Amino acid sequence: MVNPFEVLGVPPGSTPEEVRHAYHLKAKKNHPDQFLDESAQAAADVQMKHLNEAYEEAMKLASARTFSPYLDELSCEEALAIARKLMQQDAPERALRQLLRATSRSADWFNVHGQVLMRMNQYATAEQSFRKALSMDPDNLDYRRGAFDAYAEHKRTHTLKGKLKQMLRIRSRRGTR
Repeated sequence: MVNPFEVLGVPPGSTPEEVRHAYHLKAKKNHPDQFLDESAQAAADVQMKHLNEAYEEAMKLASARTFSPYLDELSCEEALAIARKLMQQDAPERALRQLLRATSRSADWFNVHGQVLMRMNQYATAEQSFRKALSMDPDNLDYRRGAFDAYAEHKRTHTLKGKLKQMLRIRSRRGTR
């Protein structure tokens, strides 16, 4: 499989605008109408087909910003910045995917990971993340508070009363759709 970003000559993390600009430059250069010779036109036509396919795929990837084999891993700081932005947009699943692309994991990474998992109601796993952050930076009160909140939510949702409330919440959401 050909990497569409390489065909267009842009880096894998390019924005849709950058992909579009690169496509227009390459399309102008390789358009069959630029050539008088029929063999050159046929070769340019084949090149344009490959270019159009690469453009469509690259635009999908650049617009969706989902994991792709063409997108490189991110530094911890980049993954955290993207994840925080996605959390502000109320997209915890996408934030988790971006966090998992990080090449390294810091205490702050485990803290944000715990926050994402809390938003996804995965309290036991969130508690583990907060505790890992706390083991890396024992004096941080935010990590300590996150671990406590995750523990409390986990205990609260695993009582009979908590499970009933959760079931009612799920049923009420289904009824409103």
